[in-house]
Amino acid sequence: MTAPTVALVGATASGKSLAAHRAARATGATEIVALDALTAYRGMDLGTAKPTMIERAEVRYHLLDVLAPSEELSVRRYQSMCAEAMAAIAARGDAALLVGGSGLYHRAVVDALVIPPRDEAVRGELAAAASRPGGLAALYGELTALDPLAASRIEPRNERRVVRALEVIRITSRPFSSFGDGLERYEDRGVAQVGIRFDPERADAAIATRFHAWLDAGLLDELRGLLAAPGGLSRTARQAAGYRQLLEHLEGGTSLHDAVANAIAATRRLARRQWRWFRRDPRICWVEGPDEAASALAGRLAARSEG
Repeated sequence: MTAPTVALVGATASGKSLAAHRAARATGATEIVALDALTAYRGMDLGTAKPTMIERAEVRYHLLDVLAPSEELSVRRYQSMCAEAMAAIAARGDAALLVGGSGLYHRAVVDALVIPPRDEAVRGELAAAASRPGGLAALYGELTALDPLAASRIEPRNERRVVRALEVIRITSRPFSSFGDGLERYEDRGVAQVGIRFDPERADAAIATRFHAWLDAGLLDELRGLLAAPGGLSRTARQAAGYRQLLEHLEGGTSLHDAVANAIAATRRLARRQWRWFRRDPRICWVEGPDEAASALAGRLAARSEG
């Protein structure tokens, strides 16, 4: 990375966006790169907690609203878009502040992971096989035989990851696990990383409060508009916690009450997965909340600019 770089990570609803914006505004000459798979989609605004237009006028943001909701987004593609954004920031002589809770996207950018290729035809064939009765179990058995290490790292019911692993094996004739060595290494990449420590009670309350606020602000109408748009929603967009459960209400007949409860529960589970992912990284300096995070970020950004 050629731009002075600082990163902020943490679980959803931890206050990352607020802390990052405060730090960037306070230090100046700092641009925020949103390392989030879902804020890249135009129209997915409320349920992704995007910065407001006022905030975007105060601080330059990158990788927001760059894709139609009908487009698929891969880590490899995101990695490329981020590299372009980082180059532009460096050309202006500014510092880059990476912010996000999508762990794999964060590692792909910070550690320049080698991402295996994709093949739509192969993936479609595998997805069709997985959808048949007993198909996912059969595919998981195949993965276990071909790459037991990868299988041990993937839940048998996680269709997306099972299909992805077999897709890579068929395309490259290499074990899927052979591409994952970088995730086990935590080398110094010259990125100062700050993380907001996970507090289960605070997170659970914040997630519920935030989701109800989104509903009051029109989240269901936002989703109806996305469904009605040309191309509809891609598979990637449909998997977003909160949106996915409301889709079950709009398309599958689940009651709104149950959909909301399921959305909040799914987001709470997501927060715990994010925390488990990030807490393994010894390079992250953990702080207790958004106020402390903003202060820590400002200090690191100032130090980078002086350096």
